[in-house]
Amino acid sequence: MELIDTHTHLDDPSFTPDFEQVLGRAAMAGVGTLIVPAIQASGWAALRQLCQQYPQLRPAYGLHPMFMPRHSERELSALARWLEQGDAVAVGECGLDFHIPAPDRERQQQFFEAQLELARDHRLPVIIHARKAVEQVILTLRHFPGIKGVLHSFSGSRQQAERLIDMGFMMGFGGPATYANAHRLHGLITWLPVDSLLLETDSPDQPTATHRGERNEPAYLPEVLHAIGNLKGIAAERLAELTSANARSLFNLQPH
Repeated sequence: MELIDTHTHLDDPSFTPDFEQVLGRAAMAGVGTLIVPAIQASGWAALRQLCQQYPQLRPAYGLHPMFMPRHSERELSALARWLEQGDAVAVGECGLDFHIPAPDRERQQQFFEAQLELARDHRLPVIIHARKAVEQVILTLRHFPGIKGVLHSFSGSRQQAERLIDMGFMMGFGGPATYANAHRLHGLITWLPVDSLLLETDSPDQPTATHRGERNEPAYLPEVLHAIGNLKGIAAERLAELTSANARSLFNLQPH
């Protein structure tokens, strides 16, 4: 059973002390490929080096909306040059976050649109963060027809999911799907077409129910798999096969 973690921040400092063990546990759990999206320009070089050293890791480069004070406009030009190296499987993590205190919505929008343009120019999918901003993300994507991608840790409505699917987007789900009281999310997942579904951990964040309060890691992805499989009435092995095929298709993942 091969699983693909479509969203993990393995370059986070919390993984430094036991990085090899984290990768080993992921492999034991059947997680064969891991997509690591960047959050700021200062981390791109280290992320590229990490993915060159460990071929099961695949990089995405972007500027995360939660960290706007760390970003500068010149980094958008730098991102364009960075993507020309050809190792990125996506542009991201990018998007909009209106949940943070006093969000600079205008600047977030500017950076989001610039990264969508880069994704279109380089024919790459996008990894989108949308918190309290799904509707605005959808409205923005309408101006970029043909772009594909994923809304990771999707928290929108069924109606919003339908519109995103029509635009060629997938939804990513992780730890929150394992919580017994996540009734609205469970209803959405139960309805969602399986060919629009991706598995993720968002580690070290968003741990599963059995690891609440702990550092999350890719080895816990099978818990997400089984929770979603139970909701959809699909055997774990079959769901792993289907979601991995979705990920390979979206991110153009070639065997390593």
